[in-house]
Amino acid sequence: MLAFVAAEAREFSGLVRHAERVVRLNWPLDFATRIWLNGHAALLVANGPGPKLAGQAVEIAKGRDRLTGIVSTGFCGALDPALNLSDIFIATELLDSVVDVKVGQALPLAKLYQSGPLLSTDHVAVTASEKSELRKSTTARVIEMEAAGVSVKAQQYNLPFYCIRVITDTAGESLPLDFNQMRDDNGRFSRSKIIFAALRRPTVFPKLLNFNKRCKNAAQALGDFIADTRF
Repeated sequence: MLAFVAAEAREFSGLVRHAERVVRLNWPLDFATRIWLNGHAALLVANGPGPKLAGQAVEIAKGRDRLTGIVSTGFCGALDPALNLSDIFIATELLDSVVDVKVGQALPLAKLYQSGPLLSTDHVAVTASEKSELRKSTTARVIEMEAAGVSVKAQQYNLPFYCIRVITDTAGESLPLDFNQMRDDNGRFSRSKIIFAALRRPTVFPKLLNFNKRCKNAAQALGDFIADTRF
């Protein structure tokens, strides 16, 4: 069974809409669901942002199901100015200081997507200037937080690894908050910290609402793409 690993359940919302059947799983994860898509079962798991939590999600999934491959998926930020909101990105190379990964190539049917190097790090690239510097220093086209942790487990279990992401923020824009400061002791994004930070800066609320709306659109685009993809 193919396992899809994201940081948060909302990243799967577009894919679940395509499911023929959905079964929630009582696993020690933030989110675990088995779906049937195009007649085949697939596993969706989410356990929070960052390589550690993502790696734990894979460990739990592997201990409870027979996996045939792993897909790191969900949102990502653009480092390349040529990338637009809701663009689908398939990583051909994963850049991280602790892993050397050959990324498997998914075969989309009649779909357009972007591809290239992806930077995976336990850090949110918040500002446009930071994104620009990362683009220059790494040559990566996008940045995200979980693929490195997922790929390590894929190597450990000798399973095919894929990375399919969707753009939620472009290279030329900054995020409404420094989400690195919005994480709890376990590394998860804290809703209470985000709300408190927004209350202290009322002008942030409209920006957060707009960002949430674009994340919903991105999740739908990602779900539509994966539903038409063969691995």
